[in-house]
Amino acid sequence: MKSLIVTNNFNGKKLSSFVFYSFPNLAKNTFYKALRQKDIRINGKRINTDCTIYVDDKLSVYIADNLLFPSINLEIIYEDDNILIVNKPNNIEVVGENSLTNLINKKFSSNNIMPCHRLDRNTTGLVLFAKNKEALDILFNKFKNHEIKKFYRALVYGIPKVKNARLEAFLFKDTKNSIVYISDTFKKGYQKIITSYKVLEEFPNNTSLLDVEIETGKTHQIRAHLAHIGYPIVGDGKYGINSVNKKLGYKYQQLCSYKLQFCFSSNSGILSYLNNKIIELKY
Repeated sequence: MKSLIVTNNFNGKKLSSFVFYSFPNLAKNTFYKALRQKDIRINGKRINTDCTIYVDDKLSVYIADNLLFPSINLEIIYEDDNILIVNKPNNIEVVGENSLTNLINKKFSSNNIMPCHRLDRNTTGLVLFAKNKEALDILFNKFKNHEIKKFYRALVYGIPKVKNARLEAFLFKDTKNSIVYISDTFKKGYQKIITSYKVLEEFPNNTSLLDVEIETGKTHQIRAHLAHIGYPIVGDGKYGINSVNKKLGYKYQQLCSYKLQFCFSSNSGILSYLNNKIIELKY
């Protein structure tokens, strides 16, 4: 049995939305079977419908662990004695109770492999992990000093008139509601962001494929920034256009971290061998 407490983000929403968020790899038919069999309780009461839930409701989920957490095949793109680079699938967090980090540490029978950066739950692609504290400290510093470049591919709705641009704006993170806001001018509480893009391909359905680089790594930066300039990522349920997502048949944002480039300009200690190395997915 797993116990959950409903957070503010799911106040007034359907039970199913919270359960699938909490157990992203749970099959829908398993969830609805559990409902029929009254294997889910809210505040101690057995229920058999996908009812509305409210903040601080206590859920008890009587579904076997192997169904709540089905196995995920880890695609390791690069590995050496100090680092590990994994191709993250969608619908899984980088950190947390049932995260990519936990899966990796279980696979390697370790508690020391830690991520050096994060991707959103439904953003796919390359995530860099450190296998030891010395490597972790170095890589944190390299990200901070922009000595590791991150490149993304994004399918957006609309075709930008400007085919190559470097965008500067300001981002505010609303932690309570798990959303960010973009402003073209500085406001109190906002932080500067820099997002560059280049149009790679244009499609007849009014979508285009962008190559995106971020010089600042803020929460939801690419998704919110592209939506702010009028080109939301296809499939993005938070910053995108739901009617477009439904029409095009995408349930998750079409955003992939496809390339990491190591550009060390300062001392890199035990990781000096990585300088000028490029790790790239076949996209």
